[in-house]
Amino acid sequence: MRRRRKLDEEHDNHERWLVSYADFITLLFAFFVVMYSLSSINEGKYRVLSDSLVQAFRNVTVNDSSEQIALPQVTVVPPRPVTAQAVPAVDPQAEVRRREMAQRMRNMADDIRRVLNPLTQAGQVNVTEGAFGVSVEINASLLFAPGDAALGTQAVNALRAVAQVLAPAGFPITVEGHTDAVPISTFRFPSNWELSAVRASTVARLFIDSGVQPDRLTVAGYADQRPVAGNSTEEERGRNRRVTILIESRTADVAPDPRPASIPAGDPIRSILPGGF
Repeated sequence: MRRRRKLDEEHDNHERWLVSYADFITLLFAFFVVMYSLSSINEGKYRVLSDSLVQAFRNVTVNDSSEQIALPQVTVVPPRPVTAQAVPAVDPQAEVRRREMAQRMRNMADDIRRVLNPLTQAGQVNVTEGAFGVSVEINASLLFAPGDAALGTQAVNALRAVAQVLAPAGFPITVEGHTDAVPISTFRFPSNWELSAVRASTVARLFIDSGVQPDRLTVAGYADQRPVAGNSTEEERGRNRRVTILIESRTADVAPDPRPASIPAGDPIRSILPGGF
């Protein structure tokens, strides 16, 4: 009995796992064969598709057994060339007039410096040239007494010399009056606004008496609102008290209409104007 059990143990097969392993390898091989068959390309069908696409993009008529289909023709429009914007031509006559006017302004500035040479040397008059004309800045202490708008004898002679230079020319002239920040309150000048405006109008009236056309003149009073220096010292306040004469360079070719502007009958502003204007 013991011998028979020993023989059975010697004949047991311990390599049965090879059967399962062989089955797994077989199934795996079959799986890869199927995958390869699905991924293979039919070269014949691929070539037919390729030829059809090439014919379509070359606008070639495709012939079928039953009918002909003509593919639409695509027209490519070339972009328009970019042209440079035309630069307006410079009028030679306008350029000549501009140069002549600039030369006249330079000559006028030189003449004013010449007639006011002692005052410019003393620093009481400053003549400058700019893009819009000539500026003549005169210290108010040369023209007026403190708190007054009456011209002295020296001031009258200097302004008449300037008027003789300005009278023959046709340029517009603006006379500006400026004061310092020290307040004034008198019967004649309640504030610096009145003082600056009356001083500017006094100079303009002397220009008219010396031959300058009235329609060329404009008077403006700025009080202490446009200082050129501070107001903490007497020297700075003296620089702010001044009269400025602006000779404007007129560049427009067409002269302005001398007639006054009219207000339409139905305009609302007409009802508030005095005298029924």
